[in-house]
Amino acid sequence: MGNSIIFLADMESFYASVEVSCNPSLRGKPVAVCGDPALRHGIILAASREAKAYGIKTGQPAWEARRMCPWIVFVHPRMQTYIDYSLRITRIFEQFTDRVFPYSIDEQFLDLTGVLGILGSPTEIATALNKRIWEATGIRCRIGMGENLLQAKMACDCFAKKSPDAFFELSSANYARHTRNLPIGSLFGVGHRMERNFWRIGVRTIGHLAGLPREMLRRRWGVNGEVLWLNAHGIDYSSIDPDAASEQKGIGHTATLPRDYWKQEEIELVLLEMTEEVCRRVRREAKVGSTVHLYCRGADFDLPSGFSRQKKLPEAAASVMEVYPAVLYLFRKHWDRKPLRAVGISLTGLTAYRQLQLTFSDYRSGEEALTRAIDRVQERFGKTSIFRASSLNPGAQLFQRSGKIGGHDS
Repeated sequence: MGNSIIFLADMESFYASVEVSCNPSLRGKPVAVCGDPALRHGIILAASREAKAYGIKTGQPAWEARRMCPWIVFVHPRMQTYIDYSLRITRIFEQFTDRVFPYSIDEQFLDLTGVLGILGSPTEIATALNKRIWEATGIRCRIGMGENLLQAKMACDCFAKKSPDAFFELSSANYARHTRNLPIGSLFGVGHRMERNFWRIGVRTIGHLAGLPREMLRRRWGVNGEVLWLNAHGIDYSSIDPDAASEQKGIGHTATLPRDYWKQEEIELVLLEMTEEVCRRVRREAKVGSTVHLYCRGADFDLPSGFSRQKKLPEAAASVMEVYPAVLYLFRKHWDRKPLRAVGISLTGLTAYRQLQLTFSDYRSGEEALTRAIDRVQERFGKTSIFRASSLNPGAQLFQRSGKIGGHDS
């Protein structure tokens, strides 16, 4: 084994497991967490192992899950509760190492390099972690171990989740032996589009990819092709930086619409509301952004459409009056006039707000003062205490989404 010892701990069916933990009467029953089945949000976000036994998967419509398992128990998502549980689990991990990096709400990397002699063998540490998490939360944990973050992720996703003891170890010595026959789609970093690209050139497994010349991948797909070649060999040069989570590169907001939106004025109204939300969150971090990114997804599941485009702002900003024109420009230029089911806006290239103050004109200073005053009112009395009159028009989502976290009830 190399010098580094990295764990990736993944919580089993996290949202559903939290709901069972909060309501023990659900234990042993097929449970699925989903939004309102009457709206578009009736999508399965998490399913218990009992529900998965019926073939129910994340991303399925609620009606389809009900057809597969008529007695399934639907639970409405409570994002703040899930965040609280995730933070509790982080505190447990911090009892083992101070190098903990949350990868997502239900996955966290732990750097245990140098503590094996103190805390025991890898298997003993994994067992102790699982035991402590189960006792504190009633949630099962699966752990993958590797010499780097990639190996730990692959060990967890491809093997630990199927292992009886919920633990699996990969290393530079055994990586090729364990992964070479796995389908190429199981390699970290390979999405559906890249999987299709690989299939077109006869690459069906990770071993096939590992056997190709590195330069061929780089010539064909650039840096991304080279990174995937490295992943196929279990090579990863990244490391855990406990401070990285606080260094945000961008702030965004994505929403699944409650119905198909096809009227331009309604879509632009939702984009305005989302721009205000993103700008408010950027200002809350005392930052400004230099690049606007707009994502729109079409309503047709069978023939996916939509676009993802970005535009550089003339000056870094966090004001809706400066950001929204760029959003409108991107939307009007790239929208194909087909109905939309999801939209997203983000501001990237974040810098400290104090750097922007040096360039303020008198007009911009006045606008900024008004924006800050509105922020203070909304922070004290809520997002709907002061709002644009346009949010009373058909298609607006401000009142439906106020008080939610990640688009779901808090």
